[in-house]
Amino acid sequence: MTTASMTTGSKDQDSPWPRTFRLLYAAALVDGVGFHIGQLAVPVLAVSLLSASPGEVGLLGALSTAAFLLIGLPAGVWVDRLPHRAVLVTADLTRAALVASVPLAWWAGGLTIPQLYLVVLLTGVATVFADVAAQSYLPQLVGRGRLVAANALMMSTSATMQIAGRGLGGIVVQALTAPVAIVLDAVTFVVSGVILARIRAEAPRSRSPRAPGGFVQQLGAGVRHVTGNPLLRPLALSTASINLTMQLTTTLLPVVFLRELGLGAAALGLFLGMGGIGALLGAVTARPLAERIGHGRALWLPGLLAAPLGGLVTLIDTGPMLWVAGVGWLALAWRTGVGNVIGVSLRQGATPDALLGRMNATFRFLLTGALTIGAVLAGVLGQYGGVRAALVVGAIANALTWLPVFCSPLRTLHRPPTVD
Repeated sequence: MTTASMTTGSKDQDSPWPRTFRLLYAAALVDGVGFHIGQLAVPVLAVSLLSASPGEVGLLGALSTAAFLLIGLPAGVWVDRLPHRAVLVTADLTRAALVASVPLAWWAGGLTIPQLYLVVLLTGVATVFADVAAQSYLPQLVGRGRLVAANALMMSTSATMQIAGRGLGGIVVQALTAPVAIVLDAVTFVVSGVILARIRAEAPRSRSPRAPGGFVQQLGAGVRHVTGNPLLRPLALSTASINLTMQLTTTLLPVVFLRELGLGAAALGLFLGMGGIGALLGAVTARPLAERIGHGRALWLPGLLAAPLGGLVTLIDTGPMLWVAGVGWLALAWRTGVGNVIGVSLRQGATPDALLGRMNATFRFLLTGALTIGAVLAGVLGQYGGVRAALVVGAIANALTWLPVFCSPLRTLHRPPTVD
């Protein structure tokens, strides 16, 4: 494996990170702002301008992640065969074109819910390739010895963008309408693609022999690596459960804020931004926490601590209860921020280079597939059982998601394994 210092020229010797990683980081920074603006603006547009029902909002949320269920696993095989930078640039430019079609259709007077469905589905397809390629690219850019530090930086930045992006998105939607906010989302994809294109050559890759067998056999090898590994299997189960239960709440928050509580998009953005603060705190504290109590305990103990606070989200209302619910949302996001840094680093450290794309694709299939299922369940519960019922079910289920890690060898793991 090439070390970080060996991947760059002499200019980068004085920098803590190689230039290739800094470009990847800068692209993620820009892309993160746009992503969170769009993530808020699209459902707000559907609810406020197209009068979408709770069921339609749930389907919109499900389609935004459905691509991971449809092509998530084969995408890993393709990413392992393709230049990662090219995949990232193509995905960004594709998403820019798709997202830009929404405000154009709105201003032409022809935007419909079916078009939103199609756009979020196809954007999700591009996101599958972008996410898998980015996580597979990272070990090549920084070296395996710096994965925890690099992931902590990436996750803390992502959390910061969640705060800034959703807060900015709420303000833009409130002041300039949702279509304008979506334009900003499209622009950030273009800027991100331009930054990634400046990585002039692929980072050096270890020259492992091509995986034996055909496409199906290679795909199966990635799945078996995750499901057969005693460390990765419980991690996948726990994280997928977290995603599903959090999605039960997130999907219906626009309905709660805009219809039930009569609050605006700015208030929704600020509330979601509190989750960004929690995720940022989690990303920042993950590394020292893991060094103090061990990586295994850092994966399950925050879930146990956050479980009772997560129930506060179900009490959301106007006035002081809005802040009480915000504390619960912050606690859940803090737990997620810690888990993202430790979990992603463990996954990358325990996987050989030749399997990185397929391992990441398998995790993305499971984790983002859980988001899809959670959005569908949220829509069904919101439509037929009420929005509050979905929040309660999500809180109860989320309180149990730390158990798969606790009941596995991960429980007392001090440091993650490292493979070549």
